Amino acid sequence: MRLIAGTRGSRLALTQTKQVAEMVERRFPGVEVELRIIKTTGDKLRDAPLAKIGGKGLFVKEIDEAVLRGKVDFAVHSMKDVPTELLGGLEIVAVPEREDARDVLISRSGAGLEELPQGAVVGTSSVRRQAMVRHFYPHLKVRELRGNVDTRLRKLEAGEYDAVVMALAGLRRLGLEERITQVLPPERFTPSVGQGAIAVVARQGSRAEEYLRELNHPPSYASAIAERAMLRALGGGCQVPVGAFTTAAGERLTLLGVVLARDGSRRVEVLEEGSTEEAEEVGRRAAKALLERGASEVL
Repeated sequence: MRLIAGTRGSRLALTQTKQVAEMVERRFPGVEVELRIIKTTGDKLRDAPLAKIGGKGLFVKEIDEAVLRGKVDFAVHSMKDVPTELLGGLEIVAVPEREDARDVLISRSGAGLEELPQGAVVGTSSVRRQAMVRHFYPHLKVRELRGNVDTRLRKLEAGEYDAVVMALAGLRRLGLEERITQVLPPERFTPSVGQGAIAVVARQGSRAEEYLRELNHPPSYASAIAERAMLRALGGGCQVPVGAFTTAAGERLTLLGVVLARDGSRRVEVLEEGSTEEAEEVGRRAAKALLERGASEVL
């Protein structure tokens, strides 16, 4: 039996999709997974700020449409790119074990954020990261930085930026951990919703679903569900600086939720706990608490 996986063509996307394909083939020896590269709107519009052209959902739209139409059997996405509302008929059928969700700094000089000099330029395309730099390190300059991991590192090396903020998970999956200057504490640089997690998306009731569900890691799935529920209840997306960091211990979840003003002037945070079985409710409670503490004004 052959299953076709839809993926973007970036090195990170291909690496993640190959990892999922290998999981399927190891667990089900009679199944072969073929990769099919699909170019997304986000890949075509490389220079415009994400928040202005529609957000991270642009990196999954065409692939999810291919899944829905039956052109491919399933899709593998970075969870942080997946909109809180999927196309009708699609479902996140599995979340394999989550990688480290934290952000990291890579600087040309080897200096950490606290050590960068006045006016040093920090690059990132994330409005969340931009707001956090502005909030905690107002002496630094923030500049938009689009592109895949390799492109961002090349721009750093070329001297266009003094440092860049990226996701640890992507660097680890690509074997680039040695490039990391500083792992940033999630209490300050609270990660993006779903960061470090992979979403396996398939049609509801499809032939692929029964195989893919076997890849699910329940604590990782529950954490992603809680964070996505929080974001959905806030009505936020790529255009709003929202962060979430969930830890799962046994059957208990602890969710740190954060909302910031884009200029970094305000930061609202909340800590919410609950069982993995009520993950969605934990996320909704976190959103409610954030709104009650003033996040509604920021949003």
